Amino acid sequence: MERTGVVTPRAADAAVLAAAAIGGLLFAPVFGFTALLPPIGVAVLAVFGVTELGRRFPGLVPWRPVLALAAGLLAVIETVLPGIPAGETLAALADGAVNGWRLTLRSTWPARPEPRLLSFVPLAVLLAGTLGIELSHRLRRPLLALVPGLLVLVLSQAYVAVTGFAAVATGIGYAAIAGLLLTTGRGTALPRLLKLITPGVVLGVVGALALMAADPLARPAYSLKDDEAVPVTEASVASPLAEIAYRGRNPSPEVFRYTGDTPASRRWPLVVLDQFDGSNWSPGGGFRWLGAEVAPAAGIEVPAARHQAVVEVTGSSGPWLPGQTSPASATGADVLVDEARGTLVAGQPSPGSRYTLGWWEPEIARDALVGAGTNHRLPGGFGGLGAVPPSIDELADRVLPGLRPSFQTAVALERYFADGYRLATGDDLPTGHGWPQLRRFLLDDKRGTSEQFAAAYVVLARLKGIPARLVVGYRAPEARADGVHVVRNGDIIAWPEVAVDKVGWVPLDPAGAAKQSGTAAAVGVTAAVVEVRTQLPPVLENPRLPSEESEEDGAAGSWNWWPTALAVTIGLGALLVLWSVGVPGLTAVRAWRRRRRDGPAAVVGAWAEARDRLRAHGVRVTTGMTVRDLAASATVFGEQTTVDGLHSLARTVDAALWSGTAPNVATEAWSAVRTVRKGLNRRPWHSRLRAAIDLRVLFPPRGT
Repeated sequence: MERTGVVTPRAADAAVLAAAAIGGLLFAPVFGFTALLPPIGVAVLAVFGVTELGRRFPGLVPWRPVLALAAGLLAVIETVLPGIPAGETLAALADGAVNGWRLTLRSTWPARPEPRLLSFVPLAVLLAGTLGIELSHRLRRPLLALVPGLLVLVLSQAYVAVTGFAAVATGIGYAAIAGLLLTTGRGTALPRLLKLITPGVVLGVVGALALMAADPLARPAYSLKDDEAVPVTEASVASPLAEIAYRGRNPSPEVFRYTGDTPASRRWPLVVLDQFDGSNWSPGGGFRWLGAEVAPAAGIEVPAARHQAVVEVTGSSGPWLPGQTSPASATGADVLVDEARGTLVAGQPSPGSRYTLGWWEPEIARDALVGAGTNHRLPGGFGGLGAVPPSIDELADRVLPGLRPSFQTAVALERYFADGYRLATGDDLPTGHGWPQLRRFLLDDKRGTSEQFAAAYVVLARLKGIPARLVVGYRAPEARADGVHVVRNGDIIAWPEVAVDKVGWVPLDPAGAAKQSGTAAAVGVTAAVVEVRTQLPPVLENPRLPSEESEEDGAAGSWNWWPTALAVTIGLGALLVLWSVGVPGLTAVRAWRRRRRDGPAAVVGAWAEARDRLRAHGVRVTTGMTVRDLAASATVFGEQTTVDGLHSLARTVDAALWSGTAPNVATEAWSAVRTVRKGLNRRPWHSRLRAAIDLRVLFPPRGT
């Protein structure tokens, strides 16, 4: 029941609602701050308004939670689903509350701020705020009212954990809210608030520094998203690689058309196939609903430009949709995306699908890939080879004898295929991409479609340590007079892509099939690849190491000292910060606990606090000393204020311990401690600094 005669202050109500709102706003990396602020804001204001009505009309107090939830629901509906509430509106809101959390985990982030995804966040804030208000008004433990808001915070962190400044600000904000609740109705709020939150803030900073020292690499935090993906059927992941020969023999049917930007590679990827078991190629990874926008793909560390085209699927390509290596967005259709590979899949495959695709392309200089290394960290570059025939292993060693993996080595392998193999044309086209077909292509026939060229390139590249994957897609034809590009069956090709350091996946063309993609001048990554081909020497040799050392000097047995030095420096720096922050923090916590004691124990705590303050400043203290003995020792500072404070403290100790009446003199005792500290604060700054970080004061004084 409501506590009789006690009215919870408005500041405490605002603090409880703020705790719930902060937890909801921490979903900003998932939906965006601007999408969350209106529904969360109106939900919190609705609960606060109903609470104020309860103050003015006490008869409404029993109905307060019902009224708060009803008002909050209406407010959320009007911001998330504008219009007059109806059955469909409530059904959509209920669907969002029940399924929105999972649909969000199955989307890329930031997700589209649609009602079916977004609504569970303001509804969670509304429920937490309403429950928090009731706990605050009906119980004597105000901190318990923060628990619902903290649960929303925990939920948000299970989606995406805040880091850096945002994490520190969040911790300080919750410490301030807790301090405000603890100071409600206890006099001047600000000084007491600062005293209450300071230990928590200090310990929070120390804990953050300790975590940084324990994990200096800042590895990604766990997210519920890691365990969720959109389930797809076997038909959705069937490889279109086997269709290349069929479509090549039937080149006329239209597959799709587009208007807008043409990719720099002049290719439209359809599916990335990076898993090979010796018989079949298949896509790896999982799919998610494509959200509002996706950042440039992993591995792209150079500036990237955004491009856009309107794509209309007019033929049949299965569930696969024409896309790009690093898609940014797709509007106009429900699209699934494999974030690590860029592959797009239609949510509901059907001819006539029309969508606007945005994508990222790295912006690099023409000579940026000359001397570039490969990136072994990108997923899919070493997706398996099955049981490799010995003859293929021997071929790989002959083609690239002793060469280190690099982009130049990858282009040399491309040249090997271009010079020694023929692209099959006509109706008699070879098919197959397993080891039997690849062995015949590599060692016997040396004739094949882009299917065999791309598959053979990838397996040889992986055998030599070059991260590579196979892609099936279409060439980009020249535009018609009306600006429309029409892509047909005959434009289908397969090609390999190599993972390049800082640039991401770079397409190559060992079959020469992409050369039929038009006459436009090469730009971007394509121009950089052309430059590497131009500068490729007839006989490739390993470049010298960056330090100009020989192969032997750069052998695995040499010791790379700088990571060790960096780790030692970080460790020593973290230890220094922990010492300089941790000692004052622990002494502040100890003083706070001593002040919270009752009766004579509070006076004894004041005496112990004064004693430890003087110990930190170099006064010799033993276990048998009295307060007056300490006052005599403190005269060495020549500061009368400190001595006077100790004499005042001695009188309170005598009254508390020896008067027999046990008067309540705790306030006077701690006032005397403040006088002692005031005198010590007049000492030179270096003496005060040394006293603040003196580790010995954390332990009891020694005996005589």
